[in-house]
Amino acid sequence: MIHDGWSPYRTLNCQHGLCNAHHLRELTYLYEEFKQDWAGEMIELLVYANNQVKKCPLSPEQVAHLRGVFDTLLEVGDLMNQRNPSVQGKRGRVKQSKAINLIDRLRIYSEDVWRFATNPLVPFTNNIAEQAIRMPKVKQKISGCFRTQKGADVFCTIRSYLATLHKQGANLFRSLVKTFQGFVPQPAATG
Repeated sequence: MIHDGWSPYRTLNCQHGLCNAHHLRELTYLYEEFKQDWAGEMIELLVYANNQVKKCPLSPEQVAHLRGVFDTLLEVGDLMNQRNPSVQGKRGRVKQSKAINLIDRLRIYSEDVWRFATNPLVPFTNNIAEQAIRMPKVKQKISGCFRTQKGADVFCTIRSYLATLHKQGANLFRSLVKTFQGFVPQPAATG
């Protein structure tokens, strides 16, 4: 399961991968707003690794090398960002900066960050899944809700059908015209 690291996802019994598009956005923020060069280098590293994986699977030695660079960049990030100390007598986790939180997440869940490089079935991001659910969320925000469960089901069925046709390169307008003419285009089966 590819996700953004939201902690409730960790309760699901499956293999996890973290969405690197989320990491790239956070790293871009640190690089552009706080001029942290390590974040820019981390962006380059992750993008380079993704491009290499797209060409051909990486060997364990290549992954180990890239992860070594990754660990070094996290150490540089640690040096550039001061951690807030814990206060004696105060319970709970000490609030840290966005940079420290990102560094900790990248370090603690590094296996999940690099899952795309070690498992060819795992994508670099979950953007396709997020895009698929964006329209129902927009519809829900605009109208406030779906009036009935049946209405929500019909909306999602139509969106799913159109999203599948779009991913397969079909012209959506022509497909809808054919559908209303009684000749429903069927998406190609994949397997």
